Amino acid sequence: FKQLRRQPDLTEVNFWSPSPKAFRALQPGELFLFKLHSPINMIVGGGVFASSTIMPLSLAWEAFGTSNGVTSLPEMRSRILRYRKLDPNTAGPVEIGCRVLTQPFFLDESRWFSPPSSWSKNIVSFTTYGTDDSEGAALWNAVRDAMVPAVSSTGFSEEKSRFGEPALIRPRLGQGAFRLLVTDLYDRRCAITKERTLPALEAAHIRPYAEGGEHSPSNGILMRRDIHSLFDQGYVTVTPDHRFEVSRRIREEFENGRHYYELHGSAITVPSMVSQQPDANALAWHNNNRYFG
Repeated sequence: FKQLRRQPDLTEVNFWSPSPKAFRALQPGELFLFKLHSPINMIVGGGVFASSTIMPLSLAWEAFGTSNGVTSLPEMRSRILRYRKLDPNTAGPVEIGCRVLTQPFFLDESRWFSPPSSWSKNIVSFTTYGTDDSEGAALWNAVRDAMVPAVSSTGFSEEKSRFGEPALIRPRLGQGAFRLLVTDLYDRRCAITKERTLPALEAAHIRPYAEGGEHSPSNGILMRRDIHSLFDQGYVTVTPDHRFEVSRRIREEFENGRHYYELHGSAITVPSMVSQQPDANALAWHNNNRYFG
C-alpha cells in the first residue's frame, strides 16, 4: 500500500494473490476497496475492478512492474515464497493470482474509515457487500463522502456515476491490464501461428496508443514476439476480414522470410465474442498507415 500510494500518476495496479487462485467475487466495473490489516483495520482506498486471471510471476512483473506494489522482481518473488511458506531459495516458475484494478485512489489519512460492523476478524482476504442492503449502501456512501474532495484528482472516467447512484463503471484499461486481458482472450495462443509458449507472446496494439489507439481488447491481437515486431514496423498486417499478409519488403530487404510467407493469406484466430474481435477500422488504419504492402 505504501509503495503504491507514493507512485505519481498511477493508472492501474495488480492486487495479486501469492497463490494461483481464481477470483470471481466481482464483475468488471465494480468497486474494489483496500483495507489495512490489524491493528489499523481501516479502509484506505480502492479502485475499479477490471479483470482477474492466473499468470506466471514473470509476466505479471513485465506487465505491471512497480504497480505490483514492490520495487523489483526479486522482491516480489521473495514475498510470494514467504507468504507460501516456501524455502526462499526455491527455483522454478511461479504462478500467482492477478486482480487488475484501474483508476486506483488512495484516501488522505484523515479520511480513512472503519469497515462495516459485520466485518469479522476471521476474514483474511476479502468479503463482498451489495448496495441493496443497509451495510452495503452505507459503505458506498462512506466511500463517496471520503472521496468527494478528491474528485478532480482521481481520474475517474465517469464521475457522475461514480459519486451519484451506485453503477458499474467502465474500467479505463492501462497497458498492463490490456496485456493480460488480450492474452486470455486469445487463449494464450498466437493468433497467427497458434504458438503457446507464453514468454514468447505479446499483446500487440493494432493502432498504437501514441497515435490514437486505445488499451481496449478490440485494438489488440496476441502475437508471437517476432511477428509483433514486424507488425509494428509495417512488414506484416492483418486485413479487416482477419487475413494475415506479409509485405514483399521482407524479401527485398533481407532476402529471407520464408516462414512468414508461408503464413501469407491465412486466417487468424480471433475471440468468439464479436465485441472483442479486432476492430475493422483499426485494422484498416494499420493497412493504410503502417503496412508497406
